[in-house]
Amino acid sequence: MGENAASKNYQNYQVFDVSIDVLPQNGSKCFDDDGRLKRTGTLWTASAHIITAVIGSGVLSLAWAIAQLGWIAGPAVMFLFSFVTYYTSSLLTDCYRTGDPDTGKRNYTYMDAVQSILGGVKVSLCGLVQYIGIFGIAIGYTIASSISMMAIKRSNCFHESGGQNPCHVSSNPYMIIFGITEILLSQIPDFDQLWWLSIVAAVMSFTYSTIGLGLGIGKVAANGTFKGSLTGISIETVTETEKIWRSFQALGAIAFAYSYSVILIEIQDTIKSPPAESKTMKKAAKISVLVTTTFYMLCGCMGYAAFGDQAPGNLLTGFGFYNPYWLIDIANVAIVIHLVGAYQVFCQPLFAFIEKWANQKWPENYFITKEFKIPVPGCRPYKLNLFRLVWRTIFVLLTTVISMLLPFFQRCCRNSRCTWFLASDSLLFRWRCTLYRRRYQNGAQDGSASRC
Repeated sequence: MGENAASKNYQNYQVFDVSIDVLPQNGSKCFDDDGRLKRTGTLWTASAHIITAVIGSGVLSLAWAIAQLGWIAGPAVMFLFSFVTYYTSSLLTDCYRTGDPDTGKRNYTYMDAVQSILGGVKVSLCGLVQYIGIFGIAIGYTIASSISMMAIKRSNCFHESGGQNPCHVSSNPYMIIFGITEILLSQIPDFDQLWWLSIVAAVMSFTYSTIGLGLGIGKVAANGTFKGSLTGISIETVTETEKIWRSFQALGAIAFAYSYSVILIEIQDTIKSPPAESKTMKKAAKISVLVTTTFYMLCGCMGYAAFGDQAPGNLLTGFGFYNPYWLIDIANVAIVIHLVGAYQVFCQPLFAFIEKWANQKWPENYFITKEFKIPVPGCRPYKLNLFRLVWRTIFVLLTTVISMLLPFFQRCCRNSRCTWFLASDSLLFRWRCTLYRRRYQNGAQDGSASRC
């Protein structure tokens, strides 16, 4: 009885139960060599997944990064990181199969590859780092999406008021909207079914990157010259300590802009074969890194040429550009849509890990294993799993609540003096906003500061 139940559960949850040995279905049109349903991913779907993961809204901060390093070191560092990313990605793709690259045992996840190659306590350590990182990325994307949504609201507000209204906006409603959207999309069962969302997100990343590039070109044309210097922001503008600190921040921003290794193996597991998955994945990595580096160079360099040392931290939400306001709105909408897709791409490995563990821990539990078929007009029935519904909903709610509790900062300059103020409607730090407002009001009354 228990064996029959376990067998039935494996059939229903073959995407998660990766530890059970099955007989290979050699020559089958429906199954791969590991007994799973045929993978359908291609070079282009893998490239879309990578581009979705790599080209984030961080591309819009590269102008600031180059401003810290200058015309020589900035592009050079970007090329260096692109080469390192491609080289390490090529090495990691060879870890998908143990032994023969065509017929060796598959490693379905990053942790499986660590288990196969390193083993021992290193598996737990690497898994902990990977999944904590994914959790942090989910929080970061929630905050970033709310910033773009607030930028849309503020852009329209500035346009309507002629720049007279400071247009303070609470971030909490926008985080809630983003969270509700992610709850719905999180019910997509596995990575292989995310291909359409990744393609949409990749198109959106090109959209806002192109808009940022176009605005930069327009600004340079209006200025009639290229701004910036060979060594970046000068010591006269900032102190020597600030120059060093900002340079390290710039290196971190560029390095982070290329990061997607934590989900590379999971992306590779969606690719069909023959040819060997490693060959397809290396091509996808080459295409993706080439495309992203081209966009990074264009957006970063044109942004720096447009603003020089005054390049904002984000060309579209930092209000480096104000007009045309409708184009800024389109770009920020594209950022939000991209982050919606990127959230799912990054979180799928964590979703799969928890659900696989639960299936192995309680293989006969009705709540965890039972699937309900829900008819969908024009499509195959959707398989609803109660555990997946509850656990993924709790995860999204948790990341949303934490995002609402965490403050994030923007810079407020008054004449020659600058200070930091809380830009979010943080539940824990709202009292600080009150203190800052009182300080700003006192400053405005004695004439020592102008309005933010």
